[in-house]
Amino acid sequence: MSDQNVNPMLPDNFSISRIKTETDDTFTLELQPSKGILNLDFEPGQFNMLYVFGVGEIPISISGDPCSKDKLVHTTRVVGTVTKAMRKLRIGDQVGVRGPYGNPWPVELAKGKDVILVAGGIGLAPIRPVINHIIANRGDYNNVVLLYGTRTPQDILYPKEIAKWSEVHNILSFVTVDRAVGEWDGNVGVVTKLVARAPFDPHNAVAMACGPEVMMRFTILEMQKRGIPDESIFVSTERNMKCGIGMCGHCQFGAEFVCKDGPVFRYDKIAKLFEVWEV
Repeated sequence: MSDQNVNPMLPDNFSISRIKTETDDTFTLELQPSKGILNLDFEPGQFNMLYVFGVGEIPISISGDPCSKDKLVHTTRVVGTVTKAMRKLRIGDQVGVRGPYGNPWPVELAKGKDVILVAGGIGLAPIRPVINHIIANRGDYNNVVLLYGTRTPQDILYPKEIAKWSEVHNILSFVTVDRAVGEWDGNVGVVTKLVARAPFDPHNAVAMACGPEVMMRFTILEMQKRGIPDESIFVSTERNMKCGIGMCGHCQFGAEFVCKDGPVFRYDKIAKLFEVWEV
């Protein structure tokens, strides 16, 4: 995007080109850049700081296709003041954007290996760019498995895409819900129970997990039971990010800063901290 060496806290102006309601409390914004902004490159797993003028700024993972160079896509859940205000915006309204920031998912490391993607709830949004990258380079990866869990069938993100990933792009998808309501006849239970069923070679695999911390803790345990070494497990730990550039200290995680050193971490690098609740 623009040269932020002038002022790293100064956002670029983007206009909303599309708004899509995903679930009752989740929506997606597609953003088009103002004139003069030519570089929309990002890596899967990175995030932007989105600013609603007169309200505030929050970090939101980029959930679009890394191959798409003409727009930014962000899926978010309504959880606070900024996202409540963001949901009221309309097509043509302006938002500020800073980024992209952060350490990405290890898509290069995963080449030639099985890939296990585990997501809980809104955690599928940061995983989606990995899937898009794999689709564009499908021959570089072996078995690709998506394990996804939500509260109810109505909370499933991107249901049509999940079906297409499985049917067209050979990405084996397992979806589970905490509570089966309506006509749901699929898996019921926590997503971590699916790890034992997933077809992959633990000695030649990379696992990536994003979701509530309790989900990721138990996902790691299940991956370890399957024999995946800690250095092949990666987690996204977005938490308390405020400035996005390591200045404010809100997201300090031991000696690390989530905004600069994360949000994606190799598990063995943060294992001791990750095992401490409420760090």
